[in-house]
Amino acid sequence: MVFSNNLVKTGGNIIMGAAAIMLAPVVVPVIASAARPIAKAAIKSSIIAFEKFKVIVADTRETIEDYAAEARSEIEQIAAEARQELSEAIAT
Repeated sequence: MVFSNNLVKTGGNIIMGAAAIMLAPVVVPVIASAARPIAKAAIKSSIIAFEKFKVIVADTRETIEDYAAEARSEIEQIAAEARQELSEAIAT
């Protein structure tokens, strides 16, 4: 009983494999043609996301550069005030 059940499974697997081999030339192009628009859409989405990411990075960089320029300006102002106070202290 077990032997005949395994034989049926093996025979079914062989038939399924043969059917897959015979249908492959028909099925593979259909699947490939269906997958092409999906692949193109994924690539387009990736390109759009990358371009948006580049804009975000550029904006962030500009903001950081602005903050750094403001910080340098404040440091220069503090240094100028300190020099002024020192020169007044020396003069008196």
